[in-house]
Amino acid sequence: MGIGGIGGLDREAHVAEGTGAAAAPRTLAEALRARGDEGLAALLRARPDLLNPVPNDLTQLATRAGTRGSVVRALERLDRFALQTAEALAVAPDPAPYPVLLGLLTGDEGDATIGAALPGAVALLREQALVWGEDDRLRLVRTARELLSPSPQHPSPTGLGPTVAEATSGMSPGRVQEIIGAAGLAATHDPVSAVAALTGLFTDRARMGALLDEAPPEALAVLDRLVWGPPYGEVTANPAPPVRWLRDRGLLLPVSARTMVLPREVALHLRGGRAHRAPEPVAPEVGVLREHRPQVVDSAAAGQAYTALATVEELLKSWDKGGPQVLRAGGLSVRDLRRTAAALDVTEQVAAFWLELCHGAGLLASDGEADERYAPTPAYDDWLDLPPAERWARLVAPWLASTRTPGLAGGQDAKGRALSVLGPDLDRAAAPEVRHRVLGLLATLPPGAAADPETLFARLRWERPLRGAAGAPGAGGSGDEGAGPSLPDDLRSRLARWSLAEAELLGLTGRGALSAPARALLNLPLAEAASPADGGGGVEESVAAERAATLLAPLLPEAVDHVLLQADLTAVAPGPLRRPLADALAVLADVESKGGATVYRFTPGSVRRALDSGLAASDVHAFLAAHSRTPVPQPLAYLVDDVARRHGHLRVGAASAYVRCDDDTVLGEILADRRSAALGLRRLAPTVLAAQTDPASLLDGLRAMGYAPAAESAEGDVLVTRADAYRTPARTAPVPVPDGPPAPDATLLGAAVKAIRAGDRAATAVRREPSAPAPAGSLPRTSSAETLATVQAAAMTGSAVWIGYVNADGAASQRVIAPVRVEGGFVTGYDHTADEMRTYPLHRITGVAELADDQV
Repeated sequence: MGIGGIGGLDREAHVAEGTGAAAAPRTLAEALRARGDEGLAALLRARPDLLNPVPNDLTQLATRAGTRGSVVRALERLDRFALQTAEALAVAPDPAPYPVLLGLLTGDEGDATIGAALPGAVALLREQALVWGEDDRLRLVRTARELLSPSPQHPSPTGLGPTVAEATSGMSPGRVQEIIGAAGLAATHDPVSAVAALTGLFTDRARMGALLDEAPPEALAVLDRLVWGPPYGEVTANPAPPVRWLRDRGLLLPVSARTMVLPREVALHLRGGRAHRAPEPVAPEVGVLREHRPQVVDSAAAGQAYTALATVEELLKSWDKGGPQVLRAGGLSVRDLRRTAAALDVTEQVAAFWLELCHGAGLLASDGEADERYAPTPAYDDWLDLPPAERWARLVAPWLASTRTPGLAGGQDAKGRALSVLGPDLDRAAAPEVRHRVLGLLATLPPGAAADPETLFARLRWERPLRGAAGAPGAGGSGDEGAGPSLPDDLRSRLARWSLAEAELLGLTGRGALSAPARALLNLPLAEAASPADGGGGVEESVAAERAATLLAPLLPEAVDHVLLQADLTAVAPGPLRRPLADALAVLADVESKGGATVYRFTPGSVRRALDSGLAASDVHAFLAAHSRTPVPQPLAYLVDDVARRHGHLRVGAASAYVRCDDDTVLGEILADRRSAALGLRRLAPTVLAAQTDPASLLDGLRAMGYAPAAESAEGDVLVTRADAYRTPARTAPVPVPDGPPAPDATLLGAAVKAIRAGDRAATAVRREPSAPAPAGSLPRTSSAETLATVQAAAMTGSAVWIGYVNADGAASQRVIAPVRVEGGFVTGYDHTADEMRTYPLHRITGVAELADDQV
């Protein structure tokens, strides 16, 4: 069985135009040349890496499609059955007729499901230029065959070993003759015919069955252990009798002094002709775990969306005056992550998600200062001014496209370094695709149905069996032992698990089912399930986000403009408060508990904080009366008056610092208090004390002693300490790390196909042979006079010519042009290679040749 490939991708091989039925393609380039424009566009759409840069012609496109990196990327994007089809072709004869491929997948018994699915898999492999040739001569491109074919260092995903011819290639002729003699075959005159005779025996079902009927039971047990792979086994210098019986008859062949291998033909006989133990022609169905009414799902999702907005606001408000410092290597320290998690009352993993979400939405960034720290960005203030539904859309749209994976935080990279939240090493290019696909699979279920996670993960592994950590072309990526191709904990499965959890946190799902706003965000039909493409979206993302916000808005709770004051110095907010009221109440009281209703508690410290911000006691009383649906309780009114009575009684200014008070007895109490010793106070006058500490420390010290001092300016006025929020300079949201080249749009595809076709016409044009033929691939060479005469004649007759051209950078190329005008040392004509009118200096044309008559 020979190993074939794409053959010589030379410029001379092409399918002659104008003939009757096209001959079978001899190379991948010829197969591509026989495609229509739609076929080429489909190839470039499926493998966008082939477009960078745009190939000059179809031969270059075929060469690029056979490079290792491009083939690996293409194999990684195959579903399991398409990959199993390619793996079967890798162990089939090259080229392989379609019936042989079908037999490798269905076995002797046949399988109608596989038979129905195989044409689609072959068509997909053809479309992606991994397979070429007609059905009677199917060829896997050489690089894919090398990646998927079995070898001792690189076992085949099918579990098959080498053929008899490959396994006996280094064996002595005498040993080969001994094997065929022990197998009951007649001796031959040369090793080639001996190997052919042994191969014929192993592929003849009747004779092979008779040979195995003579085998000892122990020998058959040895074959059973090797039949589904791996096909290699170690033996001792003096093997057991069952192994010797198999070795003598060639049923096991030596690959080294201590290793034997089961030949491919023997394994296929024992398997009943099947290359895979469990072909999977049909994608696994996503099961339904439970069902809810769609209204219940949307309500639950809206509640979680509101919680998400409150969590983000609470997080960024806590960092309003500047957040934690940035680690030298980038990211947030473990200690600061723990503090954030404790402040939000969530786990560290969930806190990491909220931090990465804020960062990805452009609401949080580092300030870029020498002592670098995290803080909200100016975009956060703009975000706060938006309606709740629009704020939610501004969070979830970047999350869908983000390549950040907070689930990896706390782990280690390949070099053993810790992965930090907001650090530089949490990008994974596959994350957006997995998120879209997880939500897309949820959308295939009936509205209100929650998916069974295990069946969803199985479906994802079937769709991309080589994209997980365990998956690599030729490294067991779709092996048949046990469960599927990828380990249950591979990266793709973990991304899917994190996507489900994060979608629930964001309110894209409710009780595990996809909500109506999420369907709108993915641009899916709202009334019925659909099977979306991986990338989703047929409209602009901003339009989809607006639709999602519109659907979510009626489901969110209405903001209220009042609270319920209670006698225990608390206020209950019966719903989300309007922003001015919420901001004012956050200054006047402390949040005690959250939930369906937020409870605020008034304390002397919180009331003093309001007075420090510039409010008077009358302002506080008026605010409470205006925004409470219940009368202001007497204890609360007394608390406000009591704190106001003492507020500003003491005055602190800068000398280093001083304290003054009209009541000298109060200053005497302070001096007598042992807690004031650290402040270094001494009396300068009956109503003035000087301190050895700064005004801020003096204020804090006196407040800790139970007093309510107020700061004053140099003019003696009370300072209003209204803290300004700290913001970073303007920052743009982080750009996702692309997973390879971006998908080309229709305009780019059309232009690329047009350019490749034009370049191919020039490259394959048949020229008239000059008297002294030039070496293949060289530029035409003619004198200046001959060049001028030929292009002038072509301009008069309207014919096309083949020229060699060297541009200003010294790059040489071949072109086919139809001259229109020749004057002033320039030739102007229609360039078939570029498919446009161009002008060329005659002195840069190396030579010119006329095209053959059938090419004109």
